[in-house]
Amino acid sequence: MKIFVAGAGGAIGRKLTPLLRAVGHTVVGTTRSAEKADALLKLGAEPVVVDVFDAEALARAVGAAAPDAIIHQLTDLAFAPGTPQYDEGIARNVRLRIEGTANLVAAARAANVKRMVAQSVAFAYAPAAGTRVESDPLNLGAEGSAGRSAQGAAALEQAVLGLPEGIVLRFGYFYGPGTWYDTPARVPSVHIEAAARATMQALIKGKPGIYNIAEDGPAVSSEKAKQDFGFDPQSRIRMRG
Repeated sequence: MKIFVAGAGGAIGRKLTPLLRAVGHTVVGTTRSAEKADALLKLGAEPVVVDVFDAEALARAVGAAAPDAIIHQLTDLAFAPGTPQYDEGIARNVRLRIEGTANLVAAARAANVKRMVAQSVAFAYAPAAGTRVESDPLNLGAEGSAGRSAQGAAALEQAVLGLPEGIVLRFGYFYGPGTWYDTPARVPSVHIEAAARATMQALIKGKPGIYNIAEDGPAVSSEKAKQDFGFDPQSRIRMRG
């Protein structure tokens, strides 16, 4: 397949692109910065420099690529929780999830791309007793950054699930190479390499809908992903070469 990876230079994208290439897929990867185009080439992607907030340019890029599917890995979280700039980053990320996703979904529709796999979060559920599953509500009424994040995630999910083959992956907090944490620091968590592999598995085998992608624990259940496409939270990437 030919895959359009929006945000190919991000934490998951840097792991995902070589995985896709290793199994024979062609990857067109986006970046907002021309300086990062060479890095995408080294990962095996055909780089496209485009701003997701420029709806017309994004539609042209997707149309020119003519992909079989789109993977949405766009985020804007440059600052870790607890840092002074964290709330500022949350605001930018929420805008990206709302406006950027709307533009990407519109570009997919214009190019007649039916399948999209998108990154959401497994830590935005409303508080309740027991383990959270995909049908449980998000914490849309929360105050501060938690509420804004949940609202951004909900907007992203609604837009993606409006496509004929929209798939949403609700990830736990990332840890591992290229993330803020070397080991699980918050619950729910997922290793970045397990997240990347789950994204590829969902692309190939996933059914339209929502999946939790996190390590086993009391916070959320990832049984649906395990059953539908073989998600393994202990999976790590071993690339040849």
